[in-house]
Parts: sequence; C-alpha cells; structure tokens
Amino acid sequence: MSLPDRNNPYSFNSFLEWRKGVDFYADDPFLQKMVLVFAGREAAEADREAGKFSKKASSRWRELAERAARPENRPFMLHYDGHKNRIDHIVRPYETEVLEKEVFSEGIFSQRSSPWIRFLKIYLLSQISEAGVGCPLTCTWGLVALLEKFADTAETRRILADVKEGRDGDFAVGAQFVSEIQGGSDVPANLLEAVPEGGGWRLYGTKFFCSAAQADYAVITAKAQGSEKIGLFVLPMWLPGNKEKEIRNGYTIDRLKWKLGTVELPTAEITLNGALAYPVGPLDRGVANVVGIVLTLSRLAVGIGMSSGMAYGLREIKKYAEFRTAFGVALKDFPMAARQIAELEHFARRSTAGAFKVYRDFLRLPGGLAPGLETDEPLELKRQRFEMRQLIMLQKITVAYDAIDHGRLGISIMGGHGVMEDFSNLPRMFRDGMVNELWEGPRNVLLTQMHRDFQRAAGWCPPADFVASLLRGADKAVVKECSDEISELLAITHLFEMSEKTLEICRRWDDFCARLFHAYQDLALAEAESSPEGKK
Repeated sequence: MSLPDRNNPYSFNSFLEWRKGVDFYADDPFLQKMVLVFAGREAAEADREAGKFSKKASSRWRELAERAARPENRPFMLHYDGHKNRIDHIVRPYETEVLEKEVFSEGIFSQRSSPWIRFLKIYLLSQISEAGVGCPLTCTWGLVALLEKFADTAETRRILADVKEGRDGDFAVGAQFVSEIQGGSDVPANLLEAVPEGGGWRLYGTKFFCSAAQADYAVITAKAQGSEKIGLFVLPMWLPGNKEKEIRNGYTIDRLKWKLGTVELPTAEITLNGALAYPVGPLDRGVANVVGIVLTLSRLAVGIGMSSGMAYGLREIKKYAEFRTAFGVALKDFPMAARQIAELEHFARRSTAGAFKVYRDFLRLPGGLAPGLETDEPLELKRQRFEMRQLIMLQKITVAYDAIDHGRLGISIMGGHGVMEDFSNLPRMFRDGMVNELWEGPRNVLLTQMHRDFQRAAGWCPPADFVASLLRGADKAVVKECSDEISELLAITHLFEMSEKTLEICRRWDDFCARLFHAYQDLALAEAESSPEGKK
C-alpha cells in the first residue's frame, strides 16, 4: 500500500546511468564468444581492436549520435550564399560532422584494417544507430570494392586511394546514386545520359534517391549516349580545389527528402547538367557490376547492422525489465514478459551468429564478389559465388524483417517509455529499420530476383544442392524437407503470371525463404555453442 506523496521520489537515474556506462563489446560476452568461434586466426587481434573501438562507440560517439538525432538538428539546404552564388550547401549538425570524421579516420577500409576488424567496427558502430554515418560507411565499402576490381586510370586510382587510405589524414566518403523517378529497383530503365566530351564523360539528367548527398564521390549509373545498356561511373562531387569554394561538379541538389527514418542522412533529388564522371568497368556491364558488387556489399552490411541493432535492443530491454516494477514485481518476473524477452534473446543471438557465419563464408570466397551469374570460372567456384549471392539476399530480407518485429516487441515491453525518443534509441532504430528493409531492394523485389536466379542457374547449381550446401551439418530431415520444398516451389518457371497458382507460390516462397535462412542461423548458433571456443 502506498500513501499520497506530492514529492514523488521515483527516479530512472539508476537505469540511465547504467545505460551511459555500457561498453558495447566488453559487456557482451556472447559477442566476444562469436569472435572466438568465427574469426579464426584473427580472433585475438580482432578482440583487441574491438575493445578499443567499442570504448569510443559506446560513449563519445553514442552521445554525439543521440544529440544529432534531435528533430531540430535534422539536415537542411542552403541553396545560395549571401552573394547569390549557388552553393547547395547541406547543413548538418556539428555532431554528425565530427562523428563522420572520427569514424572514417579509423581507416575501416584501409590495408591496416583486417577483414574481421572491419566487420566488428561496422557491427559495433551500428549500435549507435546514426544513419548519417552508417549509410555512407556502407556506400564507401561498395565504392572501394568496385574500384579495387576496376580502377585502371590515374583518376580512378586516385579516388580509390582517397577513400581507402585517405589523404593527409582525411578519408573521402562514398555514396550510391542509382534510383531514378521511374523506379528504384528497375535499374535497366534508368535514363541518365553519359556523353563523351573532351576525352572524359559528362552526365545529364536526374537522380531521385541520392543518399549520403554530402559525400565526396558517388557510384552512379548512366547510359552512354545512343546505348540501351547501363554503364557505371564514379562521380566526384567536387572537382579538385572546389570543395572549399562550394563549387559543385556540374550538378544541383534540388531538395532533401522527408523520410520516415534515417533522418540524419541527407537523401536528395539531384539534377546533373554536364557533371564530369569516370567510367568504371565495361560500359555495357553496369547493372551486373552495381548489383553483383556494390549492392551485394550493401545488403551484407544491412544484415550485419540490423543484427547488431537487435543485440543493442535486447540489452536495454533486459536491463529495463530488471529495473522496472509493476504491482511490486519486476517486469522480468511476469511470465508473459519473460517469454517475450526470451523470444527477443533468441532473435538477437541467432541473427548475430548468422551474421558471423555469413561473413566467414563471404571471406572464404576466392577473389571476392563478381558481377552477374555467368562467369568464366571453374564450376565449383561459379557455384560458390552464386550461393554467396543468394545467401546475402536471404540474410538481408530475413534479418531486416526480424529486426522490425524485434523492435516492435521490445518497444511494447517497455510500455510508454518504449516510444519516448529521449529515453531510448529503440524508436529511432525501429524507424531506421523500416527504411533499411527497403534500401538495396525491398522484400518483394529480392524474393522475385532470387526465384529468377535459381531458375537461371538450375543447370549448374540445382536448388536442392544449394540447400544441402547451405545447411551442411544440419539435421538430415530438415535438409531433405527444405530440398524437396525448394524443388517444388521452383517447378513454376517464373512469378510473373497473375493467377491463383502463382499467388500461392509467391506466398509459400516468401515463407520458405525466411524458414530456410532461420535454419541457417540456427545452424550457426549451434556451431558456436558446440565449438571448443564457444564453451570457454
């Protein structure tokens, strides 16, 4: 029984102080275990570097991200300076600019960062939920991988050095400008024109969704004059010496988008009127290169980041359930809440274990990613590339979907405080997750793409063989059930006929792909728990 008290003594301070003191890596034994299990010979170095990086991400960078996320700090445009010069200056909060500089100064794509250190830095950074830095980091990864494969001129090699190793301590930031107003995923329908002029290429036309518009360089799709084929180019946002003068490279930023989530990230509509750009790879292979390399890496990063976000949410929800009481009982001791928290823990752990396993499989792929399905390589290597492409798409759609469910349930457990943006990062992560589910291909597009890819590759990578490879080590009954089901679902040759049969196959294909990747995640979790390193 409680009597009235006009000076209510209740305080959240102990919970909030705990939150400020959390170290994303040091206070996560499960994450440390995953490093030991999956990073192999790199584990000791990766563990050491993750510990150092986490101290910054968990404190200073987290605080910068939380301040930058306030509504009054959202990016906006200054189209002209005080002398009526067109500058299209994107005004971002000071906190975001500092955060971007400090994060990129880590040299995450430099030769000095090993692959597992890169993975862990992206994973840990994702827990601060700052899309204004996280998205450009992902885009820069794709730009680096593309240029490492195709940079063959002085200009493109210089750009590669700028983004990978930096110049005088400053690291360039990358972006991706692919979508046009007629449709984002329908890249072959792009109309932006590339015209050869004076020994270079000039771009003319519009792009409709240009995220990380503050970047230094952008991967951009365009059709060479008179061609129906998509080419791929690198666009410098400023020509040498012009960034300080705010003289942009032959384009205007027409407006910034008003979005549901990732609001710290400037996403723009851009008109190009003679912007100088450099071709990357064959001019008739732009779709294959942007999808096979750039977007595939982005999808991989989404899977890593959203798995990390679930781990962040789980930690806060579990602590809140210990702290908060109702009717004299801690939330964690209510059976309904305890069941929900156990469900969230399973979501988060299997997603993280799956992210580690996908990345390990990715690192084992000889020569990295390749454009397109058809490559002039030995059959076994060709199959490995195909399987990795499909695996990354499966991870992206499944983890993105699960993360939204995880966020919704976590917010529900925290009750009214779950939706308070100055109490927890969960609302911001939930909104950002809704956007991340769309970036690099919404669920319906990727499901259709995978079905089509399996049809095209069936002659040299039978679907049942793909399942057996993906679930190697799983229960034989599970493998057989999934192998039989994928063969049945692919008996229909395409998903473009509007009929009851096709609609039912679409429903089942959606459900099957989620169950298949969950089985892969469960396999990863079982591997981690049964390995000698996982038992330590």
